[in-house]
Amino acid sequence: MSETMQTLAGKKALITGGAGGIGAACGRALSEQGAHVVVADRDGQAARLLAAEIGGEAWEVDLLDVAALETLKLDVDILVNNAGIQRVNPIETFEPSDFRLMLSLMVEVPFLLVRATLPHMYEQGYGRIINISSIHGLRASAFKAAYVTAKHGLEGFSKVTALEGGPHGVTSNCVNPGYVRTPLVESQIADQAATHGIAVEDVVNDILLEKNVLKRLIEPSEVAGLVSFLASPAAAMVTGASYVMDGGWTT
Repeated sequence: MSETMQTLAGKKALITGGAGGIGAACGRALSEQGAHVVVADRDGQAARLLAAEIGGEAWEVDLLDVAALETLKLDVDILVNNAGIQRVNPIETFEPSDFRLMLSLMVEVPFLLVRATLPHMYEQGYGRIINISSIHGLRASAFKAAYVTAKHGLEGFSKVTALEGGPHGVTSNCVNPGYVRTPLVESQIADQAATHGIAVEDVVNDILLEKNVLKRLIEPSEVAGLVSFLASPAAAMVTGASYVMDGGWTT
């Protein structure tokens, strides 16, 4: 890529859940824009492989060790909160431990990482917080109580961050994709089939893409393209927003 395209040269980006799926796509995209990318993932080997590929660095970390994050200090310019998991069950059989785990990973961990990052961003008068939310941060689906609750919480936290960070040159936004072609979504297909009592091959068209007028899954690179925009100088006046990319689901 030419030097004129390297709009993030000299910037340091941290991506959680960065070794695969959306996270890896974001890592590649931000690296192409010149950012030095820290790939944070509990899968250390995968993180190191991607970091070597894009000239970044790996951070093998268990984000659910939240106590260790409480005293963390980060010197990153761009934070992409991407790590997440999914569980599909009716409320009455939803494991309380799973509910707590998902809220911790997708709400508490972003809070702790933003808390660790803001002092550096405030000091330099610049920062980009990009939260990978979901269409489920704006809409609900049955059998996803924890995921929908967590993503709605992340939306609220992102907006508070935008309000507090604005005077310091820090923006905070959410990206809200529908179903993306990732291992997380692929693992849901069997769960959805079992929950709804339908064939696996019917899950994508009848459930995942039922309200998607474009009738295809989103590619990780497409999400990464929007993340790249929000990290770029072109998005300097964009904050407190939720960017929907759902194939017309919410139209």
